[in-house]
Amino acid sequence: MERTYIKDVTPGTHRVQGFVENFRNKKNMAFIVVKDITGKLQVTVIKEEHPEMLELLDKLTIHSVVSFEGEVVASEYVKLGGKEMYPTSMKIESVAEALPIKDDSDIDVKMDYRWIDLRRDANHLMIRLQTTFTAALREFLVERNFVEIHTPKLIGAASESGSDVFSVKYFDTTAYLAQSPQFYKQMAMASGLERIFETGPVFRAEKSYTNKHATEFTGFDLEFSYIDSFEDVMKMEEELLAYALEKVKAAHGEEIKELFGLDVIVPALPFPRMKLADVYAELEARYGYTVPDELKGDLTTEAERMCKQLSMDMFGHEFLFITDYAAAERAFYHMRDERGVPCGYDLIWRGVEITTGAQREHRYEVLKAQAAEKGLDEDVKFYLEFFKYGCPPHGGFGLGIDRMTMLFLGMSIKEVQFLFRGPNRLTP
Repeated sequence: MERTYIKDVTPGTHRVQGFVENFRNKKNMAFIVVKDITGKLQVTVIKEEHPEMLELLDKLTIHSVVSFEGEVVASEYVKLGGKEMYPTSMKIESVAEALPIKDDSDIDVKMDYRWIDLRRDANHLMIRLQTTFTAALREFLVERNFVEIHTPKLIGAASESGSDVFSVKYFDTTAYLAQSPQFYKQMAMASGLERIFETGPVFRAEKSYTNKHATEFTGFDLEFSYIDSFEDVMKMEEELLAYALEKVKAAHGEEIKELFGLDVIVPALPFPRMKLADVYAELEARYGYTVPDELKGDLTTEAERMCKQLSMDMFGHEFLFITDYAAAERAFYHMRDERGVPCGYDLIWRGVEITTGAQREHRYEVLKAQAAEKGLDEDVKFYLEFFKYGCPPHGGFGLGIDRMTMLFLGMSIKEVQFLFRGPNRLTP
């Protein structure tokens, strides 16, 4: 008999497989709650009818893996889905020892046994949410003539700044782990691919011990050609996110509310936009927050956090685009306007920066000069070659899938990654 996922079980004969979540072994009956990735089912064994199962029941433990075949019936007395199985056969696939962690164990202890911690309902929902979210991003873009590419993660030069990359021995030379697919996304623009996206690992050699930083995470990046300004990039991102959040809300909104107490709010379009100087002016006027003038070219961590309240107070909106950063604080490949102001933005969601996006500088001589200005002209020679033979105007942005999940669920970055990587963790 083929296996039936628990969500698809209806009255009739089925084979179900999963972990034992709960087990009550009574004198005359045994009650087993079996859990798979789709749901839970109560299995009821009447002992006098199945003496061949008694020895197996005595061996059974919580979190053991089991297979049952039998008749599923509707039952008004069973709270778990209103149905239960009366098995005709039982097999223990794997016996579980006593678990080394509990739901309230310290987070770092849970990380030591992450494969067990991931069995919790909240973590199953987290993984399904990520699947729905990334699938929605892909769907939106493919419908708009984007193609998916896969850029290398071993590269021959430090991609944006040597201080934030990992070096690895590569035969008789040194390679680096890519901290961004940025340069190769732009190479794709010079290749005439016009609209591309990628999902893949990103590496950052930063000793950051916060709830939102990791040394390896999953990025979702896109780039597209023939734009008129970075407003085109912002418009693409807000429409993409509104589409994806609507898909997440439809698929998981009720579960997220039940398990995490948070609502998935589908944002109205367009997202509000503010210049950085205006953000600081409003933060001071409304909440008394001030920073020295020399720090006002970028968004401080505290100002970023306060943008959650600012955006709600001013616009009733969870998202906020911030533009007009200082050129010294932006990457050399961001195009600059006639004032020398970068043509880019940050997007803040729930008080956390989720995107830095921009129109890129596609003119070779200008780009070369901006790289030299930051002392990077020698480091990025290979990248500058992409622009010598014609390249359309273009722009793009990247999202961190893990950081987005963190904000969906109100968790830390450690909790939302399948396996967290930070300065102090390389295992399991």
